[in-house]
Amino acid sequence: MKILIINHYAVPPVESGGTRHYSLGKELMKRGHKVKILAANFSHQKRVPLVPGVHKSIHENYYDELPFIWIKVPPYKRNSPARAINMLSFTKTLLVNKYFRDMDRPDIVIGSSPHPFAAWAAYRLALRWNVPFVFEVRDLWPQSLIDLGRISPKHPGVRFLAKLEKLLCRNAVKIITLLPGARDYIQSLGIKSDKIVWVPNGIDVSLSLKEEHKTHTGLFTIMYAGNHGFGNGLENIVKCAEILNNAGHSRIIFRLIGDGPQKEYLRRIAAEKNLSNIRFEEPVPKKDIPTVLKQADAFIMLMKDSPVFKWGVSPNKLFDYLYAARPIIFAVNAYNNPVKEGKAGITVPPEDPQKLAEAVIRLYNMSYDERMQMGLNGQKYVLENHDFTALGAKLEKALLESIAIYNENKKRLRNNSGY
Repeated sequence: MKILIINHYAVPPVESGGTRHYSLGKELMKRGHKVKILAANFSHQKRVPLVPGVHKSIHENYYDELPFIWIKVPPYKRNSPARAINMLSFTKTLLVNKYFRDMDRPDIVIGSSPHPFAAWAAYRLALRWNVPFVFEVRDLWPQSLIDLGRISPKHPGVRFLAKLEKLLCRNAVKIITLLPGARDYIQSLGIKSDKIVWVPNGIDVSLSLKEEHKTHTGLFTIMYAGNHGFGNGLENIVKCAEILNNAGHSRIIFRLIGDGPQKEYLRRIAAEKNLSNIRFEEPVPKKDIPTVLKQADAFIMLMKDSPVFKWGVSPNKLFDYLYAARPIIFAVNAYNNPVKEGKAGITVPPEDPQKLAEAVIRLYNMSYDERMQMGLNGQKYVLENHDFTALGAKLEKALLESIAIYNENKKRLRNNSGY
């Protein structure tokens, strides 16, 4: 198969951000398929071009023989109208640029929906090439915005996004979802269950190092590595750090690694409280994440308490935490709980800094062997359930089925038309 994957925010492991399609693309290539990834030449994490010094509207380069086609887009600094222009510019280039009219026709197109306009452009390209379209649902647009309280369900933009979501679901041959409970939501749109395939995020063992023991510094390190966004609820880590600081737990520190719209706010409130036990660090490339995670004694996975997570969670960082073989404090009210399933840590209610602090102290007071057993449980769980080798095979099966279904439907239409 010649497979075209369109994801506005896809990045290779030399950058910080989501490397899902890099890892899946590599697995598909190992199985003999040709893969190309289309993405924007702009880092959502760092707000700078991913490939600097390139002035062409479209630029291609390779990462481990996997081609990325970078599309030039306008920059933005925060969630503002400039970001919407960035999204629409990416979409417009896909639809009108001569490069895509002249490129070799793929056998199948995957449109991923960190935002739905890129997925819609993928659908239009699939129509132009007369090939099957597969819709990858990452965030449930617009339901996620509604559930997070960011927008009213009566807003005209919500109604437009809802119509766009239904159009993409109905016209996709298959729907790939990352969230284990999203099947129920998608079926509520009138979509048959057999169109929906769950392919969650996972771990790419080729990017990871062999187990290393943490260098002892005399400090107990709780780490969070990921986006500093509105839905992450990181202010609860700051409040937890304050509770522990006031209780005299000077050997427990928090390291928050990453970037996002809330980072400066979090840094400011930590400074106002004179908290010396919390550190804010810059994002690191995906390839360096395994090394950084080995420096932790435990991790925190948390989100705001929102109905959006009733469909489940599948964040990259959680699977990286599990593979790093350290215990995890899971503070998410979600459809699924991999930490509980894998016996890999402690579950506490979301948005409860006191319970969070109690869980930290509980881990701190455990023996090294008890904590290590939790970590090893998690590593075993993630290898058995979320290794990209197995996930790549699952995606390959869905794509081959999509092509077979699409060709059968074309044949049926030709027969019915009398030709």
